[in-house]
Amino acid sequence: MSKDYYETLGVNKGASKDEIKKAFYKLAHKYHPDKKEGNETKFKQVNEAYQVLSDDGKRSKYDQFGAGFENMQQGRQHGGFEGFDFSGFQNGNGAEFDFGNLNDIFSDFFGGGMGGGRREQRRGRDISTEVQVSFSDSIFGTDRKILITKTSNCLTCKGSGAKTGSEMVTCKTCNGQGQIRESKRTIFGNIASNKICEVCLGAGEVPKEICETCKGKSVLRLEEEVSIVIPVGIRDGEMIRMTGYGEAVSKGTTGDLYIKINVAPHAVFKRDGHDLVMNLNLKLSDALLGTEYPIQTLDGEIKVMIPEGVTINEILRVRGKGVPVSKSKRGDLLIKLNIKLPSKISRSSRALIEELKKEGI
Repeated sequence: MSKDYYETLGVNKGASKDEIKKAFYKLAHKYHPDKKEGNETKFKQVNEAYQVLSDDGKRSKYDQFGAGFENMQQGRQHGGFEGFDFSGFQNGNGAEFDFGNLNDIFSDFFGGGMGGGRREQRRGRDISTEVQVSFSDSIFGTDRKILITKTSNCLTCKGSGAKTGSEMVTCKTCNGQGQIRESKRTIFGNIASNKICEVCLGAGEVPKEICETCKGKSVLRLEEEVSIVIPVGIRDGEMIRMTGYGEAVSKGTTGDLYIKINVAPHAVFKRDGHDLVMNLNLKLSDALLGTEYPIQTLDGEIKVMIPEGVTINEILRVRGKGVPVSKSKRGDLLIKLNIKLPSKISRSSRALIEELKKEGI
């Protein structure tokens, strides 16, 4: 069955890059293996879909050729065996052949499996965590430091696996080739292919003396302090990706760290795009006659002039006191006016209101 990357991310075919990115962050957070309800298989499927649909070139070819476009690029069109069912083939004696992964077999067979083929880079796992920030910090940005426990490069050997001062020697298992030759029996006879050496992990050499700290593994489970830059104007639920801060893997590249930002609600302000919204309770007399009110904004205290005769739910706009858009531009502060009517009226107040009533007010 062909893969439907749009269905995997839950977006339509015309989805924008931002919609694809948001869908990926949501699903990656949901299915990440470190989560209690995580699902490693679905996490990999979501990541695979995002890698294709977030790249304009790959997405265009996927839309044209489907999920097999990468195989076509790598020369696998020579084999053309994807989609065929070989399960019924047997040799003349009725014994079944070991088909293994036909894509890998023909990639080696036609693509130069004698050692000139592309060597796949090992990569550590991506990891995720959550950080809560105050409403004010989400508006203006801040720096945070967190402690995470993950597989990291050994600090003693710097990820080499070798004892300090020890030289590297040729791997005896693969004779320095980084790969081991193996033969598979298929319906086309014995086909030879290469696999990465499990001793040197493709490097072709190993340390003469191993690091005593990591026992030659080059990685350890460590607690590490990570500095995070919370960008200006970040929204609740958004993700920050820190490339190379995930888990390390021996003789490979480090995965990424995904940080979900949870913004604590504010007692006064709410966000509406790049504007901040608040409610202000006014006395009836202030609404009728106008006055000056002190307002405590995120920048400090300001004074707002309430004009005469304002109405219920009228909105006052204070320019430049909202969310920063750029270094020189900010959104606005919107003040929604709520006029508080008295529940009890004194005799003198009633007399005054009666006079107003006579005047048609």
